[in-house]
Amino acid sequence: MTILSTKKLSLSQKNLFLNSGLSLVEYDAIKIEFLDFQIPEKEIKNAIITSKNSAKAIIEKQLKIQNCFCVGEKTAGFLKNHNFNIREISDYGSDLAKIITEKYRNEKFTFFCGNLRREELPSELKKEDIEFKEVEVYKTSINKQSFQQEFDGIMFFSPSGVKSFTSENIIKESTVFCIGRTTAKEAEKHTKNIVIANKPSIENLIVTVVKHYKEKN
Repeated sequence: MTILSTKKLSLSQKNLFLNSGLSLVEYDAIKIEFLDFQIPEKEIKNAIITSKNSAKAIIEKQLKIQNCFCVGEKTAGFLKNHNFNIREISDYGSDLAKIITEKYRNEKFTFFCGNLRREELPSELKKEDIEFKEVEVYKTSINKQSFQQEFDGIMFFSPSGVKSFTSENIIKESTVFCIGRTTAKEAEKHTKNIVIANKPSIENLIVTVVKHYKEKN
């Protein structure tokens, strides 16, 4: 059984495949480029941070933030390790938008994002008249690569990763493993054979893959 990961994994992540009998092929389906952005405020009261890339950009700029509203435990944990105060965490942007509209309606926010950011969170905030400004801190571009071989399973970590892979390849009989609902939604355009991780993290996705093939055997 050969699994394709559309993101290069760390050593500790690869170790989760040990003794699974699965062989791993990996590449980066997307490229990230950090932008040189400017923030006039000395301190930001409320920041919306929906990815680890945004978190890295914030840390690199040494920004002062009072409250961080995060999508994903990994993003929140990464910021917490750099002494940022985490006010709210949710697994999905749409869920975070609901929390903000219910509990922080009168607050103003700065939303740090990439050029291909999802529409759900900002459109929900606009609909509810929540005041926020967007700051683009990184750029995602597609790294096209064509594969001759068929894979038993393909791991996707973002909708952009799905778009990148399917721009050069057709998903035939492969089982597609997605990190979360939004990625699965993009994958649904190409296959019905989809398994979603029970919690949106890389480690959970790997465990889902290993468990899937263990149960099959």
